[in-house]
Amino acid sequence: MTSRQKQLITRAERREFGRSLRDKLSRASHADWDSGRREANIIDLLLAAQKGRIARLLPIKWARMAASPFGFFRGSVPVMAADLSRLPNTGIHSQICGDAHVRNLGAYAGPDGRLIFDINDFDETTRGPWEWDVKRMAASLVLAGREAHNSEKQCTMAVLYFAESYREAMRDFCAMSVLDLARFQVSRHLNISPVLEVLRKAERATPKRNLEQLTERRNGKYVFRDDKPLQFHPAPATVAQVLAGLGEYVHTLLPERRHWFAQYHVHDAAFRVVGTGSVGVRNYAVLLFGSQVNDPLFMQLKEEDPSAYAPYLPAARPSGNQGKRVAEGGRAMQVQSDIFLGWTSIAGRDYLVRQFRDHKAGIEDEDLKGGGLVQYALVCGEMLAKGHARSGAPCIISGYLGNSDRFDKAIANFSLAYADQTTKDHQQFTRAIRAGKLRVAKTGI
Repeated sequence: MTSRQKQLITRAERREFGRSLRDKLSRASHADWDSGRREANIIDLLLAAQKGRIARLLPIKWARMAASPFGFFRGSVPVMAADLSRLPNTGIHSQICGDAHVRNLGAYAGPDGRLIFDINDFDETTRGPWEWDVKRMAASLVLAGREAHNSEKQCTMAVLYFAESYREAMRDFCAMSVLDLARFQVSRHLNISPVLEVLRKAERATPKRNLEQLTERRNGKYVFRDDKPLQFHPAPATVAQVLAGLGEYVHTLLPERRHWFAQYHVHDAAFRVVGTGSVGVRNYAVLLFGSQVNDPLFMQLKEEDPSAYAPYLPAARPSGNQGKRVAEGGRAMQVQSDIFLGWTSIAGRDYLVRQFRDHKAGIEDEDLKGGGLVQYALVCGEMLAKGHARSGAPCIISGYLGNSDRFDKAIANFSLAYADQTTKDHQQFTRAIRAGKLRVAKTGI
């Protein structure tokens, strides 16, 4: 928050300040997209972003990105970060997810054991213009909608509902007290079909079920299954480093949570490839047990690079542990976070630490067909607004957005144009593969 924003005491003052920012950047101008603003080749941007990653795994990433325009979108945050940085912005900053898209909302278990549906991926989180998240989420609705075989009209309608949901939720958050906003959890949409299906899947994703899916019995002991290159046991020296990092991680937990974690004991560790954008980073799964075999705990230690937005936001430039950046960004935007969320360092690299697959589940293409896309768009709007309001200035954002649908229409136009651009980028990407500039793994990876 700028010094000028801190001087605004009342809600009315903050809303009026937000409204005045329309003179700097009109709401209609958010529709603008022009590929001519680009200064770098997208292939060069993507390759530069892989510095320090495990090169032999990158063909898996390229294969997953080549599968569809939405697959490309999921793995190309550095491209959109560069694009957004060249567009005018409101100058109103909050904590942003950075990789806001329909697959990065999902279910997980809260500290009290109840299932929560919220934004759940913060690898790219930083403080930045709130509208960057809005534009990325909106474009993802179009791309995911098209992938689920929705019409252009349905995709456009979904984005309009998303933007309206965001705008109206931000107006409501402006009216709340500080503590009411801090405690607010989105719940009114949780009975709609797409989210309900995710919650049902999350109920089944228990640690015991993970034990069945991820491990096997060897010599009377549970160990991770080897399934190279997606999951395998690393060298003993690497395992020792991972476990040492896990030992250091406990100091990032609250004292009572350290006590609970200390009652679990390590049984096995494996390297595991996850996601699309994250392929190539070092990612380890660790299996622990409590005092009995029916009390398994899976932990994930995931290497974290600096946010793709860091080159364009001076305040977001790399400093300190990047795992801490991700953990604290998640805590800023979520009402409740993983009880064992923390961070560590291993061999000079930064890692996020959290539970792995603990009642976690996400949306699928089948859930986004027809009316499901619009229903889900409403949830995305309110969830994103909640995260920005918790960590930013809801009255200033609300004042800027106003009560009309001018911003909604602009975002709809932007999302369609940027989805088209992503489709062209995907075509350029696949041409680079055919030309031998990028090597892809076999299909099915």
